[in-house]
Amino acid sequence: MERVVYLDNNATTMVAPEVVDAMLPYLSGKYGNPSSIHSFGGDVGADIAQAREKIARFVGADHDYEIVITGSGTESDNLAILGSIAYYKDKRHIITSRVEHPAVISLCKKLERDGYRITYVPVDAKGNLDLAYLKESVDDDTAIVSIMYANNETGVIFPVEEIGEFLKEKGIPFHVDAVQAAGKIPIDVNKINCRLLTISGHKFHAPKGIGALYVRRGTRLRPVLYGGHQEKGRRPGTENVAGIIGMAKAAELAMEHLANIDEMKRLRDKLEEGLLSAFKNASLNGDKEKRVPNTSNIGFEFIEGEAILLYLDAKGIAASSGSACSSGSLEPSHVLRAMGVPFTSAHGSIRFSLSRYTTEEEIDYTLKTMPEIVNRLLTISPYWDNEKQEGKPINL
Repeated sequence: MERVVYLDNNATTMVAPEVVDAMLPYLSGKYGNPSSIHSFGGDVGADIAQAREKIARFVGADHDYEIVITGSGTESDNLAILGSIAYYKDKRHIITSRVEHPAVISLCKKLERDGYRITYVPVDAKGNLDLAYLKESVDDDTAIVSIMYANNETGVIFPVEEIGEFLKEKGIPFHVDAVQAAGKIPIDVNKINCRLLTISGHKFHAPKGIGALYVRRGTRLRPVLYGGHQEKGRRPGTENVAGIIGMAKAAELAMEHLANIDEMKRLRDKLEEGLLSAFKNASLNGDKEKRVPNTSNIGFEFIEGEAILLYLDAKGIAASSGSACSSGSLEPSHVLRAMGVPFTSAHGSIRFSLSRYTTEEEIDYTLKTMPEIVNRLLTISPYWDNEKQEGKPINL
């Protein structure tokens, strides 16, 4: 397959060439253990310290020691929640939302089975968080509130600054899963007023398998792993040096490219408007305005999303039907179900997510390819026939 149009950048992005160049020395000549006393390892340790400063600037942290390096966004989420409740053992209430990433939802379901009381804050039909419900749910037993910055399926942005201000007054730890926001909108932990914040490198053109957790100075957090002294004992284990260097370089580049983010939004809007105008059975899932600039989730009624993806793949176009961490499930997205999206549309929903490497030619090719796929699937759809449309093509 010669042509590959990658429109699944909310799952993972390509590693930026500059990031690869920055990593290569640490896969060959600079292979010393940064925890070693000798200079061969000490020099690498100094490079990690500089990388940590860049990651701190990326999220607006005041100090580089507030950055804990992890292996992924999932690990960071787990460390934030489990590390917090391990310290506040007398508190048994956790607040999150109904549309969180599986890294948070699955953990909360497990803790619920263990006897914790979990409040799942609902969203409206556009995917916006019910802020009043969240505030009313807070009580003296609340150990932590964990809310995402931007939804990984719809791109909808949550009011984390308002939540942070409210929880700061209450003295309750606030964790923000910013995995889908990082590199797409500016992040400032001080404006958010969060104590903990998660990012994952592979969402902003760093390699997979490297992430970070911001831990505000003074935050009480127990480790969930035990071993060496790395990360000040908060996350032991020999450092993934090349990954850390790569994530720092990617963070540096992402901050530079935020100035040109409007071009990504223009291409996203061109794709979205083209699809919505071409198909009468297509509708946007999520708030049109309050979302990150690269994501568009579109429901195609009466046809299966998995079938659309297979046909797209045959044409060299990569998209997704939701979170890559729950792919393979035939159940409709828990995010779309929480929004009340009709079953006939939720099953046919496709997430298109762009990156700074997406081109106009790729958008044009996708818009040219989609009509044949959608109309072919409609002709064999029993739901479409049941609507007595006689399988007629519906692109205008």
